[in-house]
Amino acid sequence: MAKEMKFNYGGQAVMEGVMMRGQRIFAVAVRDPDGKVLVHKDTVPAALYRGRVSKTPFLRGVVGLWDSLGLGMRALLWSADVAVGDEASFTGPLAWGTVAFSLLFGIGLFFVLPAAASAGIESLLGLQDASFLANLIEGGVRLTILIGYISLVGLMPDMRRVFAYHGAEHKTINAYEAGAELTPEVVQQYPIEHPRCGTAFLLIVVFVGVLVFSLVPRGNFIILLLSRVALIPVIAGIAYEVLRWTARNLHRPWVRVLIKPNLALQHLTTRQPDLAMLEVAIAAFKHVLVSEGELDEAEVAQYPVTDGKKPAAVPASAAAPVGQ
Repeated sequence: MAKEMKFNYGGQAVMEGVMMRGQRIFAVAVRDPDGKVLVHKDTVPAALYRGRVSKTPFLRGVVGLWDSLGLGMRALLWSADVAVGDEASFTGPLAWGTVAFSLLFGIGLFFVLPAAASAGIESLLGLQDASFLANLIEGGVRLTILIGYISLVGLMPDMRRVFAYHGAEHKTINAYEAGAELTPEVVQQYPIEHPRCGTAFLLIVVFVGVLVFSLVPRGNFIILLLSRVALIPVIAGIAYEVLRWTARNLHRPWVRVLIKPNLALQHLTTRQPDLAMLEVAIAAFKHVLVSEGELDEAEVAQYPVTDGKKPAAVPASAAAPVGQ
C-alpha cells in the first residue's frame, strides 16, 4: 500500500553519492575511494521548509528552488572533496567560481541563446506579426538544446555514474512511497522514474516559458533578452506548482498520460544503479527519516556522520560495499 507523504522531501545525485533533503535536515552520503560510506548532514531553514513560505503557492517554488540550488551546490562540493580522496580539494574560490560560471553558462545556454536564435528565425521568416509562433519556435529551440546537452553530457563516464546515482535516488524514494523495506535488494525492484524529478521540472519550464514569454513584446531585441532572464523566477514558480499538482493527481488517468513525456525524458538523466549505489542513497534518506521521526537512530548507526573526508570508525561489515 502506498505511503502517505507526511513531510516534504527531495533529493539530488552528487559525485559518488546522493543528497536527500527533508523539512529539518539535508544529508549527503558518498562512497569514498576506500569503499566506505561517508555521511554529512546539516539543518535546513525552518522558515522555508516548515513555515509560511512553504505553504504559499508560487512563492514556495521560487524560494525553494533558490535554496535547493544552494544546498545542491554545497552537497556537490562536499561530495567532490570526498570522491577525490587525498588527491585534491575542490574548495574555496576555485569551487565557487566554477559554480558561478556554471550558473551563468546555464542561463545563457537555455534562456538567452534560444531567444537570440528565435529572433533570427523570426526575422528570416518574417514572423514579426506572429509572436506566439515565434515564442513556440523559441521553446522548440530551448527543448532541442536541453535534450542535446543532456545527451552529450551523458556520454561522459563520470556523468554516467552520477546519472546512476540519480536512478538510485529515484528508486529509494519510490520504494519508500510504496511502503517497502529500504534495503538495496528490495529498492532495486522499483522504477527508475519519478513524477517529481527535476528533469520533469525542466520540461515543464520549457512549456510554461512559451506561455509566459508570449506576454512580452518581441519588438526590441535587448528587451527580449532581458525579459528571458528577468522572468525566470516567474516561470520557475509556475512550473513548480504544475509539477506539484500533477504529482498529487496521479490517480487521474489523464494526468498519468500527461506526464509521460516527463517520465520519458528522465531516461536521459538516469541509469540503472548497482546495489552499492542504492546502499548510499538509502543511507542518506534514512538520516532524513530519522530527523523526521520516521526511523529510530539505530537504523543509521552503521552510517555515522562525519564532518570531513575521514570517516568515524565503523564496523568492517558496515563499510563494505553491498554486492561486492
